[in-house]
Amino acid sequence: MEQNRGQGVRMSDIARATGISRQAVYLHFANRTDLMLATIKYVDDVKGLDERFKALDKARDSVELLEKIIEVWGGYIPEIYGIAKAVMVTRDTDEAHAAAWRGCIDCLRAACRDVIDTLKAEKRLAQGWTRDAATEMLLTQLSIQTWEQLTVEEGWSQANYIKRLKLLLKRALVD
Repeated sequence: MEQNRGQGVRMSDIARATGISRQAVYLHFANRTDLMLATIKYVDDVKGLDERFKALDKARDSVELLEKIIEVWGGYIPEIYGIAKAVMVTRDTDEAHAAAWRGCIDCLRAACRDVIDTLKAEKRLAQGWTRDAATEMLLTQLSIQTWEQLTVEEGWSQANYIKRLKLLLKRALVD
């Protein structure tokens, strides 16, 4: 998927690359959507995403929680950029990729909503923000596209990206 930027990856391509029959692939995955979801879950498991997100539980307050989600997700993006880019490139024309993308974004959105709910519960959410609007703003700023623009296109270092994102989001979302 990374080599072809997600394009042209069929079940038969997977079978050929792994040295098994196409029918054997279908024994494990009913369709390409299931294969895509399993691939992303596998990558997340291998790279320890759940373990990384446990760091959020150690936040002492809502502002530290905001900083931690930026550190965790912002640090994870470079590790998954290849597969994420492959999915992003083809999600408009490939339902399997679109379903996988929606699943990933829904998980990240839920984490963002938890951060915003914590800010709100501590009465630290900046005035003028609704729960939904603040969640979507945080999600958008944490997007792979934003990371790509700033680091790949503009040449920001990873450390600078995380530092400036923390500054921006604290100024925008925290009272």
